[in-house]
Amino acid sequence: MTQTIPNRQARRFFMQRQGLAEPPARRWGTAGLYDAIERLGFVQVDSVNVLERAHHHILYARNQTYRQGHLSRLVEKERLLFENWTHDASVIPSALFPYWRHRFARERVRLRTRWKDHFGHDSFDDDLDRVRDHVARDGPVMARDFEGDKPSTGWWDWHPSKAALEYLWRTGELAIARREGFQKVYDLAERVIPAEHFSRAVSREDYVDWACRSALERLGMGTRGEIAAFWALLSPEEVETWLSDHRGELESLRVEPADGAKPQATFAFAFAGTADAIAAAPPPPARLRVLSPFDPLLRDRKRAERLFGFFYRIEIFVPEARRKYGYYVFPVMRGDAVIGRIDMKADREADRLAVRAFWPEPRVRVSQALLAQLDAELDRMRRFAGVATVSFEDGWLREA
Repeated sequence: MTQTIPNRQARRFFMQRQGLAEPPARRWGTAGLYDAIERLGFVQVDSVNVLERAHHHILYARNQTYRQGHLSRLVEKERLLFENWTHDASVIPSALFPYWRHRFARERVRLRTRWKDHFGHDSFDDDLDRVRDHVARDGPVMARDFEGDKPSTGWWDWHPSKAALEYLWRTGELAIARREGFQKVYDLAERVIPAEHFSRAVSREDYVDWACRSALERLGMGTRGEIAAFWALLSPEEVETWLSDHRGELESLRVEPADGAKPQATFAFAFAGTADAIAAAPPPPARLRVLSPFDPLLRDRKRAERLFGFFYRIEIFVPEARRKYGYYVFPVMRGDAVIGRIDMKADREADRLAVRAFWPEPRVRVSQALLAQLDAELDRMRRFAGVATVSFEDGWLREA
């Protein structure tokens, strides 16, 4: 029998799985930060710095005691985290490196064909050997150490050594030892990844089991496609086989969509007993919070629309004249609901957080209480961004 889950319960449960139901001022430190990232599975790293870089914002949204130095320590000193790819560049617990070897094998096949053609030259293997030998001999390097190379004709205008560095990193031979500014510093993976993780092997069967099981644990419940997409490691067919083989551990759930319509015919899988855990999920803090556009709560846009009734896309790559909201607009949550989006920027030259516009979602009443909560969150955001004041453009409060 497939049980139907009320929408609000499903939202609260997912927020709990995503670390958004805990007191935001409870002190983390490095241990609490590591636990939070391990629970999330990974945190996307992105270079856009409108307010702060996405990985810092994702973590600060969950706990305002987060400090950037703690993340650097976990990656660069304690080596409890490493950086590689899921859907995009991400920080990932180093204990998962053995599973990533299966991804590396897939990427070696995929990228060799794609990048060798993409960069339009026939010496890619020679470039790999040259760069690999350079790193092994001379230690950590940056792409700028090879600036004598002529740029390629590729889309990103990478020179051949930069392409080789990225290929060797994406396929597991190199790892990111640290970043300077936001520039990667590459070294041999065996000099970066702790030996107990670097040397451990995982069978294909165990890899598939872990990828499905760990994705479902972090999602709480999910369709075949959502489970496959979580880590971006497996095909839907591999997930389907795993679900069939482990049917006795699972239950089927349908979730009421946010718009109040009947639950869709498609249903989610969850571990047995999850329906009881969903019913017991606590409400998140009632405070208002601004999320990163890359926040994992909303990364799966279709799931976010189903659960929260919120349609969102990043308009960075949309021509300015065709943007509905703005270049980099942030979702705004209050409690367990997405209540609007805000266009703002840390103007560091003027030492201010410049708010251009706030759009409430339909049916959200802009009360004095809501504006007071927004003021409190903007003050947190300007402290997070390291600026002194908050300013508002004329006409910043828009209609839904």
